[in-house]
Amino acid sequence: MKKIIFDCDNTMGVFGRDVDDGLTFLYLLGNKNIEILGVTNTFGNSNIDTVFRATSKLFNDLNLKNIPLLKGASSPQNRTSEASRFLVEMINKYPKEITILATGSLTNIYGAYKEDKNFFEKVKNIVIMGGILEPLILNGKKMDELNLSSDNEAAYHVLNSKANITLISAQLCLQALFSKEESNRILKEKKPIFEYIRNMTLPWYSFIQIKYGIEGFHNWDIVAAVFITNPELFDKNIVKASSTIDDLKTGFINIVDNNNSYELNIPTVIKDKEKFNNLIFDSWNNINY
Repeated sequence: MKKIIFDCDNTMGVFGRDVDDGLTFLYLLGNKNIEILGVTNTFGNSNIDTVFRATSKLFNDLNLKNIPLLKGASSPQNRTSEASRFLVEMINKYPKEITILATGSLTNIYGAYKEDKNFFEKVKNIVIMGGILEPLILNGKKMDELNLSSDNEAAYHVLNSKANITLISAQLCLQALFSKEESNRILKEKKPIFEYIRNMTLPWYSFIQIKYGIEGFHNWDIVAAVFITNPELFDKNIVKASSTIDDLKTGFINIVDNNNSYELNIPTVIKDKEKFNNLIFDSWNNINY
């Protein structure tokens, strides 16, 4: 069993806000090889209060009583929080055993380091969804990077930490379009959890269709979760990067080897998209709701 702490900016159920953190949590919840030690909320898709309310509702909807949910800091000005303290506590309890899946700002993780300077040495690995390698274009429209840029200073220090980091870039996530075919598959599934997913995602599906003119939505964060459970579906691509704090204001990952560079694994390919999607549906199907 892989021990996971999910650090996220979930807004599933909030009108006009992304659903991918919530779908990612459902994937982790239904995966039989994952032990969720806790969920820590951070800002990004929205402010921390909105994120925490949305995640608390998700927990209540699913009647989850045994997974800790911790609220993170509200801004980069004060990174100490319930979430950062929980991260320190768990990493010290299970040194070199925990994977942190980070799909929002990296404020909580940097906050944990500020409390425990050996924090990064005790983490097994950190899998981050965020960052762009080039301008992010969706159906001809430019999108802003959100996760690393939400707290660019925290992102800089986490990326420079020498922890074992895999970065799932926005460019890779463009390969994970939940198209009309996947949406129709959700419609056809009979279990109650799929009805819940339908109700939570259809407004977002319509929102994206209107805003970007595409049928479907990119399931950004779930790519990072599938990497944790099935890394064989991705290529290994170790690069030297040296993004500055200013670079990270836009989430830009500068792939260049110099005196300030650090190593990241930045996969470029989802090798089998049919298997990728089947893994997601199989995990969702395991949830009793």
